[in-house]
Amino acid sequence: MTKVSRKTNETDISVELNIHGNGIANIDTGVPFMDHMLDQVARHGLMDIAIKCNGDTEIDDHHSVEDIGITFGQAFAKAVGDKKGFNRYGYSYVPLDEALSRAVLDLSGRPGLELNVSFTRAMIGTFDVDLIGEFFQGFVNHSLITLHIDNIKGVNSHHQAETMFKAFGRALRQAVTLDEKQLNTIPSTKGSL
Repeated sequence: MTKVSRKTNETDISVELNIHGNGIANIDTGVPFMDHMLDQVARHGLMDIAIKCNGDTEIDDHHSVEDIGITFGQAFAKAVGDKKGFNRYGYSYVPLDEALSRAVLDLSGRPGLELNVSFTRAMIGTFDVDLIGEFFQGFVNHSLITLHIDNIKGVNSHHQAETMFKAFGRALRQAVTLDEKQLNTIPSTKGSL
């Protein structure tokens, strides 16, 4: 179990992560829609994730969502270490009714985000959909992965978001799966990631 804490003037966050878990989520971010999305990552990624965030949500959800991405990314980077024996790459397509999203990622050691989605509305309940990009940017910057997420189609913004997070979780799961043929090898011709 990897543990990371991060405290600023705006947020106080703790993350516990087991990348080879059972999909158990214990999430309390103070942002209910984010709790729902992170639960999807845990369940579909078969990762045990515990996240507690106390943030200045009386101002806005922005600081909490971005800082959760940062702290979760730090925990993920710590958990994968040198990435020895991992598949390295992961991808997934996930549908939900009319919505379909694809996530493709590389445990590259190089942060990069390509997020392509045109949400059909700006808010999902009280959640600003712009914050989804903030979460993923914080995550890739601190996990040092390359991540492409494409919402291929969708009408319902909740469905669009949910397919993105489910596909992300499943792609993470595939990338951190151990390759039995290369357990003592770092999956790179460079010898490091």
